[in-house]
Amino acid sequence: MKFSENWLRTWVNPSISSAELVEKLTMAGLEVDSAEPAAPPFEKVCVGEVLSLEPHPDADKLRVCQVNVGAEAPLNIVCGAANVAQGMKVPVAQIGARLPNDFKIKKSKLRGVPSEGMICSAKELGLADSSDGIWPLPADAPVGQDMREYLDLEDTCIDIDITPNRSDCLGVAGVAREVGLLTQTDVHSLECTPVPASIDDTFPVSIEHAYGCPRYVGRVIRGINPDAETPLWMQERLRRSGIRSISPVVDVTNYVLLELGQPMHAFDLAKLSGGIVVRLAQPEEALTILNEQTLKLNPNNLVIADEQKALALAGVMGGLDSGVTDPTQDIFLESAFFSPEQLAGTARSYGLHTDSSFRFERGVDPYLQVAAMERATALLLDIVGGQAGPVTEVVNESLLPTKQPITLRAERIERLLGVTLTAEAVTDALQRLNMQVEASQDRWQVVPPSNRFDLAIEVDLIEELARVYGYNNIPTHKPHADLSMPALSTRPLSIVQQTLVQRGYQEAITYSFVDAEFLKQVDPHHPPLALANPISNDMAVMRTTLWAGLLQAVQHNQKRQQSRVRLFETGLRFINDAEQGLQQEKMLSGIATGTAMPEQWGQKGEPLDFYHVKGDVEALLAHIGHSAPCHFVASSHPALHPGQTAAIYQGEHCLGIMGALHPQLIHDLDLLSPVFLFELHLPPLLADPVAQFSEVSKFPSVRRDLALLMDRQINADALLNCVRDSVSTEILQDLLLFDVYQGKGIEPDKKSVAIGLIFQAKSRNLTESEVDDVIEQILASLQRDLGVYLRK
Repeated sequence: MKFSENWLRTWVNPSISSAELVEKLTMAGLEVDSAEPAAPPFEKVCVGEVLSLEPHPDADKLRVCQVNVGAEAPLNIVCGAANVAQGMKVPVAQIGARLPNDFKIKKSKLRGVPSEGMICSAKELGLADSSDGIWPLPADAPVGQDMREYLDLEDTCIDIDITPNRSDCLGVAGVAREVGLLTQTDVHSLECTPVPASIDDTFPVSIEHAYGCPRYVGRVIRGINPDAETPLWMQERLRRSGIRSISPVVDVTNYVLLELGQPMHAFDLAKLSGGIVVRLAQPEEALTILNEQTLKLNPNNLVIADEQKALALAGVMGGLDSGVTDPTQDIFLESAFFSPEQLAGTARSYGLHTDSSFRFERGVDPYLQVAAMERATALLLDIVGGQAGPVTEVVNESLLPTKQPITLRAERIERLLGVTLTAEAVTDALQRLNMQVEASQDRWQVVPPSNRFDLAIEVDLIEELARVYGYNNIPTHKPHADLSMPALSTRPLSIVQQTLVQRGYQEAITYSFVDAEFLKQVDPHHPPLALANPISNDMAVMRTTLWAGLLQAVQHNQKRQQSRVRLFETGLRFINDAEQGLQQEKMLSGIATGTAMPEQWGQKGEPLDFYHVKGDVEALLAHIGHSAPCHFVASSHPALHPGQTAAIYQGEHCLGIMGALHPQLIHDLDLLSPVFLFELHLPPLLADPVAQFSEVSKFPSVRRDLALLMDRQINADALLNCVRDSVSTEILQDLLLFDVYQGKGIEPDKKSVAIGLIFQAKSRNLTESEVDDVIEQILASLQRDLGVYLRK
């Protein structure tokens, strides 16, 4: 919302500077984007009158003008503009004048003829982007008066960024109301006195879609002067508000829009047929609007039409065929209230953004239309003449927005703002906002004005009081609370995330909606939950595993030359159980592909294998400090390689699964091998209590290494568990498997495994005999339970 400060001060004129005004508006929630001078600096430019014209003796396109600037003698000025004429009032830059861009006027000769100044265009004064010639001034412009004084250019153009909830400030009247409230200054309200009808002519109006247009006001004005021009004061106010002057009728509608915030439109009455009909667009109906764009209308679009065709896209832009043109003498003036819900998104759907749609989408005062019609009528009759008919109003009161009373409590004000406001200050502020106020003891019954769509509950009124009081004036209170440190029942998720990031993984966030066929390939055992209204066919079901999104992410990266990818994701999977219904399970999933290490000079690019990813999972489980050890058991999964799949257990509880992606899936998804996946239930990872401190023994440890001969089918877990079960955990501090050998000297069905045992007591030194006894006990258990012997 851009406007002239001088225009604003005709409504309300507080005794503050421009800078103070800008600060008050910004601090009250009407953020000022810019405050710029109304015109660039220039000096010694005055109003002149062309007394005579003579052809230049040596140039066909130049003429020698005698110009009266109020001095003792007229100035001799050479001018090349085609539109300069005898008797014309023009801006004249005299000798010594300084124009924008530091352009200085000096006495000179043009083709041998002395020139004592320059007749200026609006562009040369910095008041227009382009000009067709000399700027003709009104005939009553006083000769000799300084142009800055004549145009009142000591002014500031203020541009306010209006938030969507403050549509009441999309007019100078609304901003003036705010300034009056903030500065405790009286506002000079505009008296829109009804203009009496001088003719009986009317034009029929009917509303077929009252929900979208509860009120429509129209008026016929006949016999306007097509040669009339918009007065300079109005052109300047429009220019300083960022609107170009077009014609008197259009300028008046734009002026009322800026002044009161009510969009209006004028139709050429001669181009209308039968009567005005407010309706929804018909199937396949089209409309060419004023910017010459042809729209194929949507059946949900509200249009203004006559008996034959659509005339305008309601609340957005008028039609080209029914608009006012230079020969127009009879007009039909429109002022309406269109529902914000009806117009929401209409302009954007056609790539349009107009001053009208900007206001109607946010809400226009539903009781402003008649006053705006009277204001526009008075301005038009004063500028272009003519005769006005009676006002035609069609309204459905039941569909107009209504305001319900709001109870405002003094204790609620103090509790939310932290300050105590006097009853008089509260009442005065609310009344200056045009609210109906009934005060009683410690409370007020308040009815908001019809132009405030953002006031509905008590806190809305308290927010208004805070703006008036001044956010900077509200004291700052440090919050006080008695804080306690509760025991943690679960670990934070960040521990899991940070551990995987340290292992070279990056966190991914993928959609919970996936393609049904893709999911069937990855997880055929769980029938997915289908969406009733999917976004698209490839997002039609809820995921039963996070692998679906991660595989697509790897697919996307590999197609863009990113061969080494490591991703993890935490989120929900959705299992549609026939007995228990939909189960939402928190999961941690990961995927890795490419080489084990990033490319570097010190190490060859070793391909990723099962044990690299197993190491990542083991590092995660170790870092989060599980109280019970975890172990891996050979398993199977339809999406994983049958020989490289392991279930992950903590005791008897299955935490998840990991393995290499099935070769068939690698082929079907066009992926680069190898690809490894893991998926763990998240709650068990976070459920254990925080690790507790254990005293470090001050006594030396004893290490014994054993080379064991066993059958090839015995796995490492069975061996290590047998060792742990055969000895007291009080002295066995650590158990390491550090070598596996098969080859020369070992039978084909056997293997040699080397383990390291570290013994340490917390209260005493261990003796050699004591350690030997434990070793014998371990060997006896291994031989008895697994058939394992000490290698000789």
